[in-house]
Amino acid sequence: MNAFVAGFALGLSLILAIGAQNAFVLRQGLKRAHVFVVCLTCAVSDAVLIAAGVGGLGWIVSGAPWLISLLTWGGAAFLFIYGARAFRAALRGGERLEAEGRGAGSARDAILSVLALTWLNPHVYLDTVVLLGSIANGYPDARPAFAAGAMLASFVFFFSLGYGAILLAPLFARPRAWQLLDLFVGSVMWLIAASLLLG
Repeated sequence: MNAFVAGFALGLSLILAIGAQNAFVLRQGLKRAHVFVVCLTCAVSDAVLIAAGVGGLGWIVSGAPWLISLLTWGGAAFLFIYGARAFRAALRGGERLEAEGRGAGSARDAILSVLALTWLNPHVYLDTVVLLGSIANGYPDARPAFAAGAMLASFVFFFSLGYGAILLAPLFARPRAWQLLDLFVGSVMWLIAASLLLG
């Protein structure tokens, strides 16, 4: 039980910070667009990475600097483009909260975007595969429980963020709120891209 709680607490603390993936989930939740599939994709991706880390594959990431470089440049390019799209939407303005699924793009586009935001981010490998994997070594007889706790934290967080965004719906009935959100999302994307490139 101690390992499960430790895994849950650590897993939750690693994903609480607002990042590119979380900003995307929040935006989808506000638009009520493909929320379930976006949250599920994030949580399952995290679960796969956590399982890999706790299973001992962290040495691949930590021992392959070329892989980190590839992920860094690919992730930074994607974040720069996505951030530019958010800034363009903010400048264009006029967006408001619409009925579920309308004007929100296809489920396929949402899934591809969240997969890119997840799997092209080198920090996710360092956090889930390397960090969680190494800390799980402190629970040699309870590694599965540690992993299960960390995985549950991802599911709880992403579904809470995606569906909890509905509470902000009255605020986002105004176009100005969407412009501010897009400016925030664009800034987050570009700051993370810069931090990746600057190391």
